[in-house]
Amino acid sequence: MIVLGVILLVIGFLTGIGILWTIGIILAVIGLILWVLGAMGHAVAGRKHYW
Repeated sequence: MIVLGVILLVIGFLTGIGILWTIGIILAVIGLILWVLGAMGHAVAGRKHYW
């Protein structure tokens, strides 16, 4: 999710499409939050591990 957010940020920046920029920021932030929660040991979406 973080990678997809960064890709959309770059594409939105290069092409000047604002909606891609906004969606990229949202995806990157949500991905970072889920990553931090998972790293802290909290169950994310009902799973204790990612596999």
